[in-house]
Amino acid sequence: MTSAFLARRTLAAFGLAAVLGLAAAPVRAQTAEEAPDPLTVVAKVGDIEITEEAIQMAYQDFGQQLQNVPEGERRRVVVDALVDMYLLARAGEEAGLGEREDFARRMAFLRARQLRTSYLIENVASAVNEEAVRAAYDEAVSSFTPQPEVRARHILVETREAAEEIIGLLEDGGDFVEIARERSTGPSGPQGGDLGWFGRGRMVEAFEEAAFTLEAGEYTREPVETRFGWHVILVEEKRESAPPPFEQIAPQLEQAMLQRAFSETLTGLREGVEIDYLDPSVAPPEPQTPAEGETPQQQ
Repeated sequence: MTSAFLARRTLAAFGLAAVLGLAAAPVRAQTAEEAPDPLTVVAKVGDIEITEEAIQMAYQDFGQQLQNVPEGERRRVVVDALVDMYLLARAGEEAGLGEREDFARRMAFLRARQLRTSYLIENVASAVNEEAVRAAYDEAVSSFTPQPEVRARHILVETREAAEEIIGLLEDGGDFVEIARERSTGPSGPQGGDLGWFGRGRMVEAFEEAAFTLEAGEYTREPVETRFGWHVILVEEKRESAPPPFEQIAPQLEQAMLQRAFSETLTGLREGVEIDYLDPSVAPPEPQTPAEGETPQQQ
């Protein structure tokens, strides 16, 4: 697995965790390649050992607070926080808090939450590896059909007469970019009228028709009218569209695959399990049935 994919995958896993409410870990813990032996003891609180594994778990629990701590000091701050945690935990034990029924209920909840997290990581997220994401990418781009695109600039003015004057300036050798900066009333004027690359369906019909009729390097010899005003259009380049590269859309593919795997896992786990909502206020809404003669889209 490449390092770039591993980094993206770590972010994707945290993104899924945030959506599902599993954990919030803005401060990255070390990856498997970076971390030392998890059982290495780095400090002791009496007879309690603080291990590298405990530090990595603490990075996730204390992640939000660590945002304001300089990166070079985070490890020391985390260990210090763990020392305090174990001291307070020992005090709680000595006070008998661990024997209370409410504590046992809380521990049962925390155990279920951690089992959920572990199951998702080992049985859901693990399936979304680089090979699976690349296969999804290949499938997505296999049906891609190139479409014509143009890179254009325009000068927008209020009247036909103003547009004709600008065309005259261009015919006399005027610089399109400078004229756009000086005369265009459109929001792209300060950028020399630059509209970037666009395909069909992005612009109003009259503008689009004129732009795609021009050859690269040509500008409209007649003003083009739209509801925005009068345009003089310059086409700088033409090309056929291409699918986005794998590296660009891999994060979105990973997130979508993780969400789909999570949804499918839950759907399977819910099958055959009777779930009783004893409090009607927490029950999910009943699916609406279309009225007679009405399609779902008409609701």
